[in-house]
Amino acid sequence: MTENTERQARSLAGKVALVTGSAKRLGKAVALRLAEEGADLVIHHRASPGEANEVVTEIEKMGRRAAALSADLQKVDEIRRLFEEMVKRFGRLDVLVNSAANFLPASMVSTTEEIWDASLDTNLKAGFFCAQAAAPLLCRVKGAIVNFADAGGLMGWPGFIPHSISKAGVVMLTKVLAKALAPDVRVNAIAPGTITMPGDPPEWEADFVKLAPLRRTGTPSDIADAVSYLVHAKFLTGHTLVLDGGRSLGAAKEEFENSVRADRREL
Repeated sequence: MTENTERQARSLAGKVALVTGSAKRLGKAVALRLAEEGADLVIHHRASPGEANEVVTEIEKMGRRAAALSADLQKVDEIRRLFEEMVKRFGRLDVLVNSAANFLPASMVSTTEEIWDASLDTNLKAGFFCAQAAAPLLCRVKGAIVNFADAGGLMGWPGFIPHSISKAGVVMLTKVLAKALAPDVRVNAIAPGTITMPGDPPEWEADFVKLAPLRRTGTPSDIADAVSYLVHAKFLTGHTLVLDGGRSLGAAKEEFENSVRADRREL
């Protein structure tokens, strides 16, 4: 282990992090990374106790404390209960990662009130009320919040209208929380593009690679790296870090390649 790796492994020692939606996928990757850096973890899930307990077991093998706690984040009273239980078990909170989300397809024609409410409540409302519950705890320790937006909140996807709107709201939520909680709490966000994981349909990666200048999708490690950076970035707040392989630059791969070739001919 290098000196830098050892320092990183100790960087969150004695601290407590709550990662919403961390029983699986990206939330799990983030929770495991924070545990590797020394944090004790609250693994939140809505209805995945088996997966959540497996994550707890992985974290405990690292010598950290962890607990799996369930809550329906669309309900404010359950958010409050989640934080009350966390305080009983751990007594403090240093990092909140709002990663719980849904991804519901809905166009101009197919959007229903139920889809609208489910998207906005899970992706946006929950993040605010989790931050509200966390704020007194985080202010005591000069803590940090990391929100999950995504590329749809920046570009707008007509096949995912409520989702795109909810994630655009996360970008603004990050800005207003950063102002409201400064200077005691830093609040930042990440906006991933397509992140592929084992078991994902291969066409997801194929479609995205055509549109991203870096010609690859992201990985859970890319996301965990970014969250770790934002947790430790002491002079950064109110920022949304875009992790999309350049997709939001707007150029298709062919356009990008043509322009690069033209530029190189002029060098």
